[in-house]
Amino acid sequence: MKKILLFIFLALPIVASAQKWKNTTFDNRFNRSMFRELEEFPTPNEFRNANGAPGKSYWQQKVNYKIDASLDTATHTVTGSEKITYFNNSPDELTYLWLQVDQNLNSLEHSRTYKVQRSPDPANPLPKNPNALRFLFNEPFDGGHKISRVQLINKGKKVNAKTYVAGTVMKVSLLEPLKSGGSVELEIDWSYKVPDQGRGAKEKVKDGWLYEIAQWFPRLCVYDDVSGWQTNQYMGQGEFHLEFGDYDVKLTVPYNHIVAATGVLQNPKDVLTKEQQTRLKDALSSEGPQYIIRPNEVMTPGSRPKSSGTLTWHYKAENVRDFAWVSSKTYVWDAAGYKYDWKNPKEKVIECHSLYPRDASPLWDSVSTKAIIQTMKTYGRMAFEYPYPVAINVHGPVFGMEYPMICFCGARPRPDGTYPTALAHALISVTIHEVGHNWFPMIVSSDERRWTWLDEGVNTFLQYYAELDWDPAYPVRRGPAKMIVPYMKDSDQVPLMTNSDQIHKDFGNNGYSKPAAGLVMLREHILKPDVFDEAFREYCRLWKFKHPEPADFFRSLEKGSGENLAWFWRGWFYSTYNNDQAIADVNLTPSDSLGIKMNRGKYFYRIKVVNNGGLVLPLEMKITYGDGSNELMRFPAEVWMQNELDFVKGLFTDKEITSVALDPEENFADVNRENNTWKKPEQKPQQNP
Repeated sequence: MKKILLFIFLALPIVASAQKWKNTTFDNRFNRSMFRELEEFPTPNEFRNANGAPGKSYWQQKVNYKIDASLDTATHTVTGSEKITYFNNSPDELTYLWLQVDQNLNSLEHSRTYKVQRSPDPANPLPKNPNALRFLFNEPFDGGHKISRVQLINKGKKVNAKTYVAGTVMKVSLLEPLKSGGSVELEIDWSYKVPDQGRGAKEKVKDGWLYEIAQWFPRLCVYDDVSGWQTNQYMGQGEFHLEFGDYDVKLTVPYNHIVAATGVLQNPKDVLTKEQQTRLKDALSSEGPQYIIRPNEVMTPGSRPKSSGTLTWHYKAENVRDFAWVSSKTYVWDAAGYKYDWKNPKEKVIECHSLYPRDASPLWDSVSTKAIIQTMKTYGRMAFEYPYPVAINVHGPVFGMEYPMICFCGARPRPDGTYPTALAHALISVTIHEVGHNWFPMIVSSDERRWTWLDEGVNTFLQYYAELDWDPAYPVRRGPAKMIVPYMKDSDQVPLMTNSDQIHKDFGNNGYSKPAAGLVMLREHILKPDVFDEAFREYCRLWKFKHPEPADFFRSLEKGSGENLAWFWRGWFYSTYNNDQAIADVNLTPSDSLGIKMNRGKYFYRIKVVNNGGLVLPLEMKITYGDGSNELMRFPAEVWMQNELDFVKGLFTDKEITSVALDPEENFADVNRENNTWKKPEQKPQQNP
C-alpha cells in the first residue's frame, strides 16, 4: 500500500495550490496532462478485466456462521458461541485465518485507538465526534472481546487452536494447510459488555433499555485477489469489509423483549402472541404502515407469549456479509409490505419494519416505514431491485449505522411530542441513507476500511434522488455541486482516494458530499442521465454480492458510457484541485477588418477563459446580447486538452454582447464566482468642446 500511495503522489501534477499551478512551467519531457491515462489503475487480469467487470477467474471466499447468543440485561453483557465454516474458493493454499474482533476497539489491553487519540488543542473547540470525546475524557471502558475458547474441528474432534490477537484482529493457525476448494470448521466462545457509545450501543429511555448489537461476534476478514488478507485495524472511523455467507442465529433475551435482526424470523409462534402474528400478516399485505405493537401496549400484560424467564428468537439469513440485531422491552412496532409489482401474485412481499420506543412517537410512526419504502422505489429504479426479504429501521442510541436488512437511526421528538420539520427531514434522510446501504456496501460489497467514498459517496448520490422523489422541494443537503463549494476551497483537504482512517479532516464532506456531488455532476452535466444510468446499473449488476475496487467502478462507468474519463477521476478523486474558471478578457473586432469574405456576423468576439484552480471540467458560458436575448453555450472538458491554463472562444455575431457569465447554473462547483462575469463597459458620454 505504501508503494501505491507513493506512486499516486508522484503521478499527480507537480503542484497543489491554484496559484502554484497557474505559475508553473511544465517540463515537456513528462506527460503531466490531466487527460493522460490513469497510471493508478491496476493492470487488468483474469480476476478483474479492463471493462471493469469480474474476470473469468474471479473468486471470493464464503463463510457460514451458526451462533447461539444471549443478552444479560443486568450486566449489559452479550455472551455467545459460534461455529464457523470457512470455504476456500481461492486458488491459494492457506495455513492460517484472520478474524475481526472489532469490540477490541474498546479493550484496555488491545485498543490502539485509545493509545493514539490526540489531545485537543485548548485554542480550538473540542471535537464533536462522541467517540473522540469518549476516548479523551470518559472513564476507561473495558469492553473488548473476552474470548474463552477457540477450537478447530479435525476429523470430528475438537482441537484447541493456536491464536494471536493483534489489536482488532485475531490470527488462528490451522492444523494443516487448507487447500483450494476445501473448507475448515472452528468454534469460538466469547463475551463482551455493550458500550454506551459507538456503532453498536445501549441506551436507557423512559420505559427501559435499548440494545443495538453490532460488531458483536468474531468474524472472518476478507481474503481476496487485491489485498490477500485484509487486516487493517479497526480504529473507529474506517468501517468494515466482510465475506458473504449464510447465518443461523439464535438469540436468548428476557421474555418481555422484542428482537429484530438480519434475516427472517423462523419461530414467530414461539415469540409473538397470536394477535401479533395476525397483525404482522395483515401489515405485510398493506402498502401503508400498520401496528404490530401499539404504543399503549408496550410492556402491558398479555403483550408477550409468556410472563417470566427468557425467550429465544431464531433468525436465518442467506448470502449476507454481516449480522446485527436489537433487543428491548420498550419497542413500538409497525410494518408494511412492499412489492415492485403488486399485480404479480408470484412476487414475494418485502417486509418493511420500524421499531422505536414510545419516546420516539409521533415522529417515527409517521415517517420511518414510509422512508424505507421510498428507498426501495428509488434505489430499485436506479441500481437494482432489493433482493432481500426484509428491511428494518430501529431507533436507538446510534444515529445512523447500517447492516444487512437492518439499520440503526436516531432523531427523537421533544418530550412533549412536538418536533420541527427539520427533524422529520433528518429522520427521512438518515433512514433513506442507512436503508440504502443495503445496496452499497451490503450487496455491492466494497472495502469500507480503505475506500469510504465507494460506499458512502455512491450511497449519498442515490440518497439525493430518493429525497427528490419523496418531495421535489426537499431541502437536500448533499448532491448539487454548489453545496460542496466551501469544502473545495479548503486547502487542507485530502483526495477522495485516501484510506478511510487517514482522512484527518471533514470526513463527512470527503467521504459523502464530494463524491456525491461529483457523481451528480457526471450524470447530469458531463454525461447524459440515461447514458450514466445504463452504465451505473451495469456496474451494479456486475458486482452484486461481489467485492469491487475503485478501478472496477471507474472502468465500468467509462466503458458503459463510451467516454475516457481519466481527466475526471484524476481531478475529482485523486487530487484536491478546485474549479476556478475565470473570464480574463472579452475582445471585440469588427468582422470586416478580419479580411474574411464570408458573411458570418457583424462582430467577432474572442472570449478568453483561464483555469485558476487546476481542476479540468466542462465549460458553460451564458452570453447576453444587447437586445436582451441570451444563449447558453456548453463546451466539453476537452477544451482544455491542448492547454489546461486557458481557452479562447471565437464567436461571430450580428448582435453586441453585453455580458458573459461562466457556470451560470452553478453546475461545476466554481469556488470564486466573482471572476465569472464580464460586462460591457459603460461608454462615457462625450463632452462638448
